[in-house]
Amino acid sequence: MKAKILQVAWQQRERMIFQKELINRDAMPAAKEALLSDNRVLIISGMRRTGKSTLLMQLMQEVGNAAYFNFEDEKLLDFTIAHFGDLEEALIEVYGPADFWFFDEIQNVGNFEVAIRRLQDNGKKLVITGSNSSMLSMEFGSKLTGRYKQIELFPFSFGEYLRFQKINFSEKDFYLPESRVMLKNHFNKWLNEGGLPEFLKYQDEQYVKTLFDNILYRDIIVRYGIRRHREFRELVQLLASNLSLPVTFTSLQRSIGLSNSDTIKEYMGYLSNAYMFYEMYQFHDSVKKQLRAPRKVYLNDVAFHNLAGFSSTPNQGRKLENAVFLTLRRKLSMVYSFNGKGECDFVMPEKKQQIKTIQVCQQLTPENQTRELNGLTEAIEAFDSFNGIILTYDQEYELQHKGIRIPVIPVWKWMLTNTADD
Repeated sequence: MKAKILQVAWQQRERMIFQKELINRDAMPAAKEALLSDNRVLIISGMRRTGKSTLLMQLMQEVGNAAYFNFEDEKLLDFTIAHFGDLEEALIEVYGPADFWFFDEIQNVGNFEVAIRRLQDNGKKLVITGSNSSMLSMEFGSKLTGRYKQIELFPFSFGEYLRFQKINFSEKDFYLPESRVMLKNHFNKWLNEGGLPEFLKYQDEQYVKTLFDNILYRDIIVRYGIRRHREFRELVQLLASNLSLPVTFTSLQRSIGLSNSDTIKEYMGYLSNAYMFYEMYQFHDSVKKQLRAPRKVYLNDVAFHNLAGFSSTPNQGRKLENAVFLTLRRKLSMVYSFNGKGECDFVMPEKKQQIKTIQVCQQLTPENQTRELNGLTEAIEAFDSFNGIILTYDQEYELQHKGIRIPVIPVWKWMLTNTADD
């Protein structure tokens, strides 16, 4: 096995290309700080093809004595935890003694956390990536409790998309007509195409469909031994077509025709583990009520909604809401919806800042304004935040409702001038 590992390590080193003009990812400052100022294991997790390997290469350029190994290689199908000793020797031969070890897609190795713990105990700084959140299972957490830091990487945010397109802007561009139109056009393009780096580079719709199928098959169907392929794919299609709409396990079970809602619960857990979908709960003081109430489901990238053939009538309002959720989720581990007499799209009860409530709609109109304002102000009063905002596609003004000042802000401007914890 060592000869095979050595061959793979040399081949991977030869293929490593450190490009000078790489997109500055939003996660880079936190990742760099964790790399250089933190002894814990750094875990970069996220869906396939979101740029984890590229971020890894950028981090490797920050240090001089690094070793790299990618476990996503067909020659390594029989690699097990028992072969880590051979791997250590091979990497020393290829890279020389290194203090920083970078492991890509390590979740392909069963019980990898045992080797990671041993290497960390031996003084190695470890950076690992994985595309399945189950790598942070209870077993892994128990072996490295308090000894790892996780950074989740998403497809390009709107700001990253602009950097990818080499678009520079400043605050004055929000008010200059030509610049404002330019930014809105780019936002609309990003909203409809998503933020998958390679798709944006090559504009190949088949790439999105292939990636979607690979995640479903390799990361879920094969990994978890799913036998009911048709029902599983029907669930995925239903969720992708109806992003941001409230669902329950029972309603999904009935729609697909399964006899047991527990199967739906398992399938959705698998999809979450692969970072394809995110579930958002209604806020309740009781955890039991949270789990029983309808939850909303959001896609990690809207490209799957637009390009994989799941929706004949795309809903811009739902896509706006999906984009806002991802923006919040980049900074916050928990985001909720609020349901009282009315509804509020997003509440963030753990935030220290004032803005804890956000309502999203395509456009405020005389027909929907009262409903949107009532839902928002009810949430504001429930969380005693005295502040909230409404995000729309392109409206910008201020409202007063029940004595509360409510700014109405374009989503694209909010994304470029605010972060989730502002």
